[in-house]
Amino acid sequence: MNTPSELKYTKDHEWIKIEGDIATIGITDFAQSELGDIVYVEVDTLDETLEVEEVFGTVEAVKTVSDLFLPLSGEIIEFNEGLEDEPEKVNSDPYGDGWMIKLKISDASQIDDLLSADDYKALISG
Repeated sequence: MNTPSELKYTKDHEWIKIEGDIATIGITDFAQSELGDIVYVEVDTLDETLEVEEVFGTVEAVKTVSDLFLPLSGEIIEFNEGLEDEPEKVNSDPYGDGWMIKLKISDASQIDDLLSADDYKALISG
């Protein structure tokens, strides 16, 4: 199970890469393996400003649909349009080509509430 140490994580199995006031967000390797083959990613909140923990989209796998929860408050400024044609990139490259959204962070203090890679590994190993 791949859990890059430079990223931040949430209990909802999302990863966050922070570059200045922009966060790139996707789901973790663990999450995609639990979901199985991903067939659709829907994000209809582009250009909206949402609060932390609000639903920003959904991931549809063969057997289930899961909500995506925003790990930080801010404005959704970009959606990975490559996922429209190739949602399976979330399975094959969750931390690379399988990223989902970019967010302009509105409250940087929330970053302190995110999990480190070690904390996240402890969470998923139970």
